[in-house]
Amino acid sequence: MSRTVAIIGGGYGGSAVAKALDAEADVVLIDPRDAFANSAASLRALVRPDWAGNMFFPFDTLLARGRVIRDRVVSADPGGVILASGARVEADYLVLATGSSYAYPAKPSADATGEALDDLRRTHHELSGAQRVLILGAGPVGLELAGEIREVWPDKQVIVVDPTEQLLPGFGAELREDLHRQLKEADIEVRLGAGLTAPPSTGPGLAASFTVATTGGGEITADIWFRAHGVHLNTDYLADGRLTTRTAQGQVRVTETLNVHGHDHVYAVGDITDLAEAKMAAYAMRHAEVVAQNIISRLRGEQPTAGYRPAADPMILLPLGTRGGVGQFATPDGPAVVPAATVAEYKGTDLFTGRFAELFGTA
Repeated sequence: MSRTVAIIGGGYGGSAVAKALDAEADVVLIDPRDAFANSAASLRALVRPDWAGNMFFPFDTLLARGRVIRDRVVSADPGGVILASGARVEADYLVLATGSSYAYPAKPSADATGEALDDLRRTHHELSGAQRVLILGAGPVGLELAGEIREVWPDKQVIVVDPTEQLLPGFGAELREDLHRQLKEADIEVRLGAGLTAPPSTGPGLAASFTVATTGGGEITADIWFRAHGVHLNTDYLADGRLTTRTAQGQVRVTETLNVHGHDHVYAVGDITDLAEAKMAAYAMRHAEVVAQNIISRLRGEQPTAGYRPAADPMILLPLGTRGGVGQFATPDGPAVVPAATVAEYKGTDLFTGRFAELFGTA
């Protein structure tokens, strides 16, 4: 029986699937990058460039049997994929794990580790010389960036602006009140219900003084700004419809077993799925467990039984530097708010670096 599994994308979900199947199948992992980037650590990598190397894990340490192809998939069909190089990879099973793109510095824009580190060093230099920092977006990324900046540079002025009226909508009052308290204690100014009438005159991440007007009639003067909003799903390779039809949002429709609709040998994980849940690394890795179990069952001639259902309550771990932050876990008894010390223990201290060092065999 042929046992080739082509995994498109080596992010959180794709790398976990590849590792889980390495001993069971002929794994082919396809990704344009030379290393896995733990984007949860990218904001700390920006403010601490001497630490930045910790967020990258070379793909060549991930698999013992499988192989990694450094290329980009431009089209997929039920029998395999076509690469940007023109080559074709035939596969018995496909796993779509291409994730999403996000504004730099939350996710690296370069595919090569060396270039990504150079970008972070350049932006760190720009940020170091700026006294007033404007962050557009008060979601988890924007707030985490503010916390990282404040911890390294306690004297900088940090302003976060967002047109929404509430921080972390969908979470409980206790968590949001604690978040407001910590932001105030850190002297991070948050302006909600306010957008900009026009974008800053300079590009993001470049030090140059500017003044912008807000929709509320005020003005903000800053020396550098960052965008912390806007997600693009990486599903362009499905646009030709040879494998599946995407939703209006560009997502891939999946079943409870995480099969792509209409295909019992094609799966999808992570941000690109149409599952009604936040797009988080933790969920992508849970998807990976389900997909790996189901493919292993099929390889053994058994009926796949592993299923996935989004949690009834949202979860979050939002560090504000290495010691602060807010969090919520989903429990059988409902959502449980956790203190800053727990957020630091689970995420804030090392931003999952240890977990991925184990996965990639570099611990």
